[in-house]
Amino acid sequence: MTDTRSGFVTFVGRPNVGKSTLTNALVGEKVAITSEKPQTTRRAIRGIVNRPGGQLVVVDTPGIHRPRTLLGQRLNDLVEQVLGDVDVIAFCAPATEKVGPGDRRIAESLSGYPRAKKVALVTKTDAASRDQITERLVEVDALREDWAAVIPLSAVTNDQLDVLSDELLALMPVGPALYADDVVTDETLEDRIAEIIREAALHGVRDELPHSIAVTVDDVAAREDSDLTDVYANIVVERDSQKAIIIGRKGSRLADVGARARAGIEPLVGGRVYLSLHVRVAKEWQRDPKQLGRLGF
Repeated sequence: MTDTRSGFVTFVGRPNVGKSTLTNALVGEKVAITSEKPQTTRRAIRGIVNRPGGQLVVVDTPGIHRPRTLLGQRLNDLVEQVLGDVDVIAFCAPATEKVGPGDRRIAESLSGYPRAKKVALVTKTDAASRDQITERLVEVDALREDWAAVIPLSAVTNDQLDVLSDELLALMPVGPALYADDVVTDETLEDRIAEIIREAALHGVRDELPHSIAVTVDDVAAREDSDLTDVYANIVVERDSQKAIIIGRKGSRLADVGARARAGIEPLVGGRVYLSLHVRVAKEWQRDPKQLGRLGF
């Protein structure tokens, strides 16, 4: 019998290079929310990928960025902690954009984590021409001399995902699976619901507002007399003007957020959902250690 392998991999790169989309594609289920807004991911979310030869635990982390708030600094600290613990670090660069100074800085910083093996991924190949993909592979390959593999892929079309899974598994230590084979994430139901609501709230907002949105869940309870599940949650923003934007004219925007969120929550709880959303203001919470603690950062 061949030895099974299992271990931890994390994807790193500038914000918005497709890390969360790739995590979801590998797991085969949505465990990390996605948005075109940078710094959408705020926690280390683990997705579990079961393969014939073993198990990969994908740790989805925030994008590495220059922090402008205490929240930003804490997100960067979280990434550093994860990078120090994983078996493989996969650096991501989109095929659609030239490798720039930010990519170089991140690729160089990986030398600070000598324990982890390094892999380079050229993402979003479905949106790029063959010439762009070739050019990007050359640029990415030149960033470091110790890549264990350089792989072009698309999380949207699933192109090369099997190749990636097999390469990653081959780099993992020999050992038993870390999670039962029916587990896709170690996130709690409340955490997953909060993230789905935040994803819905992020849809269509502009400028600085995305960074100011946080979500807390007060209660998730199945009704005794029906198939409904009651979900009570808060959307937290930093200013009254932002509260007005989230609620929208005559509550229209909040109703849209609720409808989007319900569509994501119902498959999770396996039935219909009554969602009660309350918008509240926590002044400058991104810069306030006490507020950050209360919001789980």
